[in-house]
Amino acid sequence: MNVNIIQAIEDQHLLGFMFKDPSTWGSWRTFLKAIFGLPMDRGERKLFRDCTGLRNPPGKPIKEAFVIAGRRSGKSFTSALIAIYLACFKDWKAYLSPGEKGWIFVIAVDKLQARIIKNYMAAALRGSKALKGFIQKETQEEIYLKNNIVIAIKTASFRSIRGYTLLAAVLEELAFWRSEDSANPDKEVLTAVRPALSTIPESILIGISTPYSRTGVLWDQFKAAYGKAGGPLIWKAETKVMNPAIDKSLVKQAMQDDPEAARAEWLGEWRTDISAFLPQEVVESCVVTGRYELPKIDAEYFAFVDPSGGRQDSFTLAIAHREEGGKIVLDAIREHCPPLKPENVVSEHCKLLKTYKVDSVTSDKYAGEWVTDAYRRNDVSVNASKLTASELYLELLPMISNGSAELLDNTRLVSQLAGLERRTRSGGKDLITHYPGGHDDVANAVAGALILASRRHGAFAGIVDHDVYPDDYGDGIDGDLARMIAGAMGRRGE
Repeated sequence: MNVNIIQAIEDQHLLGFMFKDPSTWGSWRTFLKAIFGLPMDRGERKLFRDCTGLRNPPGKPIKEAFVIAGRRSGKSFTSALIAIYLACFKDWKAYLSPGEKGWIFVIAVDKLQARIIKNYMAAALRGSKALKGFIQKETQEEIYLKNNIVIAIKTASFRSIRGYTLLAAVLEELAFWRSEDSANPDKEVLTAVRPALSTIPESILIGISTPYSRTGVLWDQFKAAYGKAGGPLIWKAETKVMNPAIDKSLVKQAMQDDPEAARAEWLGEWRTDISAFLPQEVVESCVVTGRYELPKIDAEYFAFVDPSGGRQDSFTLAIAHREEGGKIVLDAIREHCPPLKPENVVSEHCKLLKTYKVDSVTSDKYAGEWVTDAYRRNDVSVNASKLTASELYLELLPMISNGSAELLDNTRLVSQLAGLERRTRSGGKDLITHYPGGHDDVANAVAGALILASRRHGAFAGIVDHDVYPDDYGDGIDGDLARMIAGAMGRRGE
């Protein structure tokens, strides 16, 4: 069909029926005109300048565009419409060999988001009088069309992308892509997608997301290309610009509850209170490639556990020692992912501990009494950590930064350490934790073991609390030790 995308979304027989109130989609129509090189009127050109920082629209179809917009602005719906238009209304025959299928990928942050977008696309195809006959077959993740085009919903993994002839890729909620198996899935996916698109002259890449921290592909693209002609088109707008029907009281309440989060989620501004804690390249510089576990040697070993009840988080153990020259070496990691039986995990841990002649472990400070009892039944005592995970990470920072630690070649460890976020809070105490929806169970155990080994006698430094070294100081740490720990954390003693 020889129609442009604006004609398609305005025609009730094509895609127009998808819009409950077309008058509220004016800003998205301007965006679509920009990426497909369609003419704009004066008002649209002004909106284009406001959202891109550019003086003039490109006037021709673009190869790459990145949208930074607030929540509930219509991003997922627009992603679905773009995919449907490219699949059904654009003729790709000139670029495909006989019998070859062209693929359009919509890559989402997770399966739930992917399902939402697929539902939009399926509704558009089934509900359109002109398009319902296009469907050849449909699976849970793919829609095969009779014109040899396939629309596929993928989650953010570069492994699922290679080997396809891509006509287009839409990267959904790009700022929130995280993976337990990769520290930078957004960069890896982009690295895989661009070559797959390069063989199709009219292919297009679109990244679209609410902003988050000043890290990752979306931030890099914004920093490098916003307001600059000749590169990717960067479109940045707050929710009310893209969706004037949004309830303003909802945004007002969000600003009162959490201004930093609301500025990102509703105003389309990058968060300034969240930053990356450890760059991936710094973490990787401490990894000894090909070293997965070390045998016991003549050394004093220290162990740290991050327990789990078995339903949501992993149950992890790490063992480390300190070499004579001062190098802190990670020797072993055990991670048991849920679902699990804690008693079985403890039994396995104790067998490993005994091979290193370790008869006591330090446990995360939030562990319950059952942890102590479970290890005691296996002749291993448990000391409670006095430091929170955040404090452990702050002490780990110089050890990783200056290369005084040797890490095992463990993908989940690297991704969890590189995925840690520093969140600035009132009162001067930063919180170091995993990203929303992520985990840091392996990282927490490793940080604890490395710090114990670095101090050699962790109890004297206030890391652990047990009967031999009772709490005589009220808060468990005397003034001199408090100042020493505070100095190591980069803040004044309290």
